[in-house]
Amino acid sequence: MNINLEPKAIQAAVAKLKFRTKAFVDGKFAPSASGKTYASINPANGRVIAQIAACEPEDVNRAVKIARKTFESGVWSRMKPADRKTVLLKFVELLEKNAMEIALLDSIDAGKPIFDCATIDIPDAIHCIHWHAELADKLYERTSPSGPDVVSMIVREPLGVVGMILPWNFPAQMMAWKIGPALAAGNSLVIKPAKQTSLSALRMAEIAAEAGLPAGVMNVVPGSGAVLGPALCRHMDVDMVAFTGSTSVGRDLLRYSAESNLKRIILELGGKNPQVVLADADLDNVAPHAVNSAFWNMGENCSSGSRLIVHRSVKDELLEKFIRETRKWPIGDPLNPKNRVGPLIEPSHMQTVLNYIETAKQEGGKLVLGGKRTLQKTGGNFVELTVFDEVTPSMTIAKQEIFGPVLAVIPVDSDEEAIAVANDTNYGLAASLHTRDIAKAHRFARAIRAGVVSVNSFSEGDLTTPFGGFKESGFFGRDKSSYAHEQYTELKTVWLQL
Repeated sequence: MNINLEPKAIQAAVAKLKFRTKAFVDGKFAPSASGKTYASINPANGRVIAQIAACEPEDVNRAVKIARKTFESGVWSRMKPADRKTVLLKFVELLEKNAMEIALLDSIDAGKPIFDCATIDIPDAIHCIHWHAELADKLYERTSPSGPDVVSMIVREPLGVVGMILPWNFPAQMMAWKIGPALAAGNSLVIKPAKQTSLSALRMAEIAAEAGLPAGVMNVVPGSGAVLGPALCRHMDVDMVAFTGSTSVGRDLLRYSAESNLKRIILELGGKNPQVVLADADLDNVAPHAVNSAFWNMGENCSSGSRLIVHRSVKDELLEKFIRETRKWPIGDPLNPKNRVGPLIEPSHMQTVLNYIETAKQEGGKLVLGGKRTLQKTGGNFVELTVFDEVTPSMTIAKQEIFGPVLAVIPVDSDEEAIAVANDTNYGLAASLHTRDIAKAHRFARAIRAGVVSVNSFSEGDLTTPFGGFKESGFFGRDKSSYAHEQYTELKTVWLQL
């Protein structure tokens, strides 16, 4: 799948865009029960894109009721896995046909560079749904060795009604990571996209219906997370909620589950991820990976390598190469395919990032690159790529997730100190390790407390590998791989006495 990134092709596609702005429930669009709307704002220029339905608990109740009715009917939940696969593959076909549109929706709505949307996010999203569709009829159930007088079957069944609360940083991609396995397993869904970025979720739900997904299987209720999150997570007829977002909100969701029906909660949360560079590392290889890790998606990425922990003997040389590499990352209009850095999601978040930068200065960090808001005449939320040297592990920017284009360079004097500093965090989502020593690579990759450790690269793996974190970066669940598929099912034993 190739998306045409010629400027004229982009402009022509933008001119044809139509925004879906209503909730999608029971296979059709409808306004919120209250009729209220909210403005979706373009982060690149501060202009209103569209007025989106502002759903409330009443809308969640209706969507859950429809999802439950659809699930119990068996129209999707008891469909043959091979037939579910056929529908999902048609969904994939239509997503590929409309890939440019979805890429543009995410670029405009979230301020994401169109280059990233077109070459990474949307291809990955489509591939994810395709991968889980193909898996649907390839997972075998089991019998246990319980003896000749018993047939003991170990089977997996769909959970039921699954709520999904999506983040704003990778709207279509994170939706795909969740709906792919959940739909393949036979569940009915109530999806709450991020308030800032609902456009692609609404369009993808419409495309799924065009592909033949039965009405009521996928429902989308846009609106405030503070309003809809508790309504969904406290709902007594929701069997599971999958969430990607902040650790603080994740704590709330666990509490809501405890206060209601003890529904399963899958949490993929924040990170303060280390990039560990040992003295023997290939610095020419490290530099581009380190820049990508720190600044991809403007640092608005839970797996962003925001701590560069580097042996002091090679720190200055690496920093020089790193800064040189950043010149390949121009900042500006996200619809210009030459730009690699777009705006931050909204003014309040931009100000939070700028506050972190000021705190780093006050605490003694050495600013060596960026550090300011830029392109203010555009009306967008642009912040320069920013690097602080001589950061200590106790500084705020070494401890707290900034979720912006800010890198903390932390020099260390030994391999052992590097690993200790890497693990000195409440988080444990992702990490990178750079060394030419294969023994150190194996030993230290196991020593780092993170759910994903990439060696001599920045990577989250592929769709065959699970993605999720340790400690405060996650709870119970994983995205991607067959592990994700299984977590959207219940495990049942059927015991037949002969």
